[in-house]
Amino acid sequence: MKLTKLDFYIIKRFLFAFLLTLGLFTVIIIVFDLAEKIDNFIEHDAPFKDVIFKYYVNWVPFLLNLFSPVFVFISVIFFTSKMAQKSEIVSILASGVSYVRLLVPYVLTSILLAFMSFSLFAWVIPRTDKVRVDFENTYIRERHLLTKRGIKRQIQPGVVMTVENFIFSDSVGYRLSLEHIEEGKLESKMYAEKLVWDRRNETWQVKNYWIRNYKEEGEEISKGMELDTMIPFEPEDFFRQNDDVQMFDMKELDRMIELEYLKGTGRSHFYRTEKHKRYASPFAILVLTVIGVCVSSRKTRGGIGLNLGIGLLLSFSYIFIMQFFLAYGSSGAVSPALAVWIPNILFSLIAYVLYRTAQK
Repeated sequence: MKLTKLDFYIIKRFLFAFLLTLGLFTVIIIVFDLAEKIDNFIEHDAPFKDVIFKYYVNWVPFLLNLFSPVFVFISVIFFTSKMAQKSEIVSILASGVSYVRLLVPYVLTSILLAFMSFSLFAWVIPRTDKVRVDFENTYIRERHLLTKRGIKRQIQPGVVMTVENFIFSDSVGYRLSLEHIEEGKLESKMYAEKLVWDRRNETWQVKNYWIRNYKEEGEEISKGMELDTMIPFEPEDFFRQNDDVQMFDMKELDRMIELEYLKGTGRSHFYRTEKHKRYASPFAILVLTVIGVCVSSRKTRGGIGLNLGIGLLLSFSYIFIMQFFLAYGSSGAVSPALAVWIPNILFSLIAYVLYRTAQK
């Protein structure tokens, strides 16, 4: 199928409206975020250059890409409504162009944007987000004050770790307990007064420890002042925030899923949800584009304002439904794949109904 001047005209207007929307929301996002965080930047003497090039340059693209389906939707509503009010859509259809053919440049552009969105999610943003996380750790999060109390988790199948108190700045934990369980039976248990992270060798040292091994003939107890051990976790695992998941590329995300699955902590649901979201979000661009055309291609008395109102209502509905099911997918209450794709399925049905009832 050969693209015509009409196709390029629509593609050009689509991309221009999308870039205009991105520019507008970029300014809004930076203004509101700067108003919220400027005290932290000043208090921690964050260099202005780092605020711009290490924080906002790396954080804003992630946020824009996260909501790119909504921005695409608003862009389509905006410029298609203007075309409809000028009777351009009516003229195009009256010239013999079918409604399906009219959708072609929209679909092609949305596929291009969807591919770009997935590329950002999978490879580009994980690289840039590492810089953003490092900046936040230095100037915003005040990690030297971070502590965790009452830590209890399974760090690998059959191994349960309990730490009464852990201080991030020193990477030191107090009153450690490690239980090894096989087939529902306690095989051994380690107690230690202190747990210290060796940053150079990336290993743990336990100090003032004793170990109880439970055997059929009785208990076997061993004690010592210091012991190197390969406990499979790092200090970062205690204090990693949910939005830090963006710094993992697809391979790193797969490793995190496998690692959390082996630990049996339930966090694997969260990482699996993130992985499926990276595929589902670009697909939503295509679905919302079709909905946008069907909603805004009809000339109405309310003009652009009415179509934009309908578009914003559908946009917020999509965001609400998406966040609702993401929460259930991350917790494991719903299959992560199903939770992520339910919004797309629902809005695909809406797109089909709107297409069938659109003015052709």
